Amino acid sequence: MISFSLDQVLAWRMHRQFLARPADNSAEAIVGRLCGVQAQVASAAELAVAVRHPSPTGGEAARALQQRSLIKVWAMRGTLHLLTPGDAPAYLSLLAAARTWEKGSWQKTFATTAQLAAITGATREILPGRVLTREQLTAEILDRTRDDALAELLRSGWGTVLKPLAWQGLLCSGPSDGNRVTFTSPETWIDGWAGLPDPGEAAERVIPAYLGAFGPATMESFDQWLIRGTSKKASLRGWFAALTSSGVLTEVEINGRPAYARTADLDDIAATEPASPVRLLPAFDQFVLGPGTREEHIIAPHRRPLISKAAGWISPVVVAAGRVAGTWESTDGGIAVTLFAEADPVPEKELAAEADRLAELTGSRPGLTVTTI
Repeated sequence: MISFSLDQVLAWRMHRQFLARPADNSAEAIVGRLCGVQAQVASAAELAVAVRHPSPTGGEAARALQQRSLIKVWAMRGTLHLLTPGDAPAYLSLLAAARTWEKGSWQKTFATTAQLAAITGATREILPGRVLTREQLTAEILDRTRDDALAELLRSGWGTVLKPLAWQGLLCSGPSDGNRVTFTSPETWIDGWAGLPDPGEAAERVIPAYLGAFGPATMESFDQWLIRGTSKKASLRGWFAALTSSGVLTEVEINGRPAYARTADLDDIAATEPASPVRLLPAFDQFVLGPGTREEHIIAPHRRPLISKAAGWISPVVVAAGRVAGTWESTDGGIAVTLFAEADPVPEKELAAEADRLAELTGSRPGLTVTTI
């Protein structure tokens, strides 16, 4: 079996995730390569794009959304993501295939399948060709379903009962209306929207894309990233088996641990020299979310509580040698970095250069303080 060192893999991932900052990459290229950018916090999504540019400017993701070359939609793990319109149908298809809203626990907590079917039917009639605020969409759904029990759920900022509609390709975010979110139908919002493919066809696109940014990786890591491990296991095994038997994927080892890699990447990974660039990455960055915060070769297990916090918050991180070496925050005195004592030494000169970039991007006060814990 083909084997790679962990240092090779981590250096290759840094390259694949545009953290070497190649020239001429766009917001669309970055979002596509990263299999989406989490956008629960718009400013974090902007930074995730900007920090991957050699000469960053702010607002590129917002401009791409305005031009509809990116779409914002509830996607992986039920969180808002930026996706390219060409990729979004495949991701949504795999999310819909899990049918999580049909589980008894979901129905008991939120809505029955009959209620969700009524919401789905109403939305299918209401949204095409229109942009509605949450309040407007809720009012029209309630008018059609005549089920006032749905009112509180539909008005919830968490959008739990609306996420299955997004996963079925019926709903995405529209342009903001002041401080209010809006929704529309991707079918009429995106020119050439293809609709959702069959899950098997979608898997042929999504799994190699994931491994092309975060691989080599296990089937379990992919499923946790996609939908917190709730894909139908028979389907998941079938997708990986089909891609392996067709030669698209190859089973490999990383420091003796089994994983899957794209066959087309094997030579590139083998030729990658370990590298140690220092990067300051924003909250909710795909570098952390792609492999997951439980990936102990990237985040030391005893440091996970500093990265994955309450209410789903993912801290901004310091990355060195492909691993999380600390965290950072913006303060009145500039960028405050907290390094982990067990990490390899991180050159302060490189930290200072990264802090200057962030200050320029965010308009914050320049300056750097470093603490080791």
